[in-house]
Amino acid sequence: MSTIRGARERARIEVAAAIKDEARRHLAAEGAAKLSLRAVARELGMVSSALYRYFPSRDELLTALITDAYDAVGAAAETALARAAGAPHPDRWIAVCVAVRGWALAHPHEYALIYGSPVPGYTAPRTTVGPASRIGLALISVARDAHASTGLALPPLPGSLRSEALRMTADLAPDLPPAVLPALVAAWSQLFGLISFEVFGQFNRVVEDREDFFTHAAAQLAHSVGLLSGGPAGTVPA
Repeated sequence: MSTIRGARERARIEVAAAIKDEARRHLAAEGAAKLSLRAVARELGMVSSALYRYFPSRDELLTALITDAYDAVGAAAETALARAAGAPHPDRWIAVCVAVRGWALAHPHEYALIYGSPVPGYTAPRTTVGPASRIGLALISVARDAHASTGLALPPLPGSLRSEALRMTADLAPDLPPAVLPALVAAWSQLFGLISFEVFGQFNRVVEDREDFFTHAAAQLAHSVGLLSGGPAGTVPA
């Protein structure tokens, strides 16, 4: 009986994967807003009622695709970070940024699904928060390691930002000084601005050597969060 259940489960996994693969092809051709379970079922030679047993609604299929995309780009970031173990902290930061850019360029339609325009009528459930956090957590880990070793070089917080910085710190990284979190959140958002400009064509006829440009920009972001290649930076104000 367990053998039969195992075979059924494998078959279910394979069919679900085929559905998601076909849905990704629809994303590439039509965009997320036009994703249709009936169209996916038709391309796979399935009746709609059979597909609904795997994904009861368009939103559930979108959530599966979004989760997969966040996990894939997050895994790319984490793998790059692991491979850069022992390197100077700015180099580790740059490695994460380069890996995220590389994934985005290789998977532009999936990148657009998670970092492009919102899909009309769709609200992502909280189950996507963990996968969506993986890149940010990788970047925070670089700052955390630097803070514990060489230190971080950041100016004092303006008084007007202190309460917001304290809230960010409590929510995201309670073990880091409050001055670090606004810089990290700004750098995180700028990273995706750089990547989005490239993926969506805004750099056309503006930036030609995009790889070197991006690496330089990522290094500037590392500097903006206080990462230094040299010796101890001194204490970041609490």
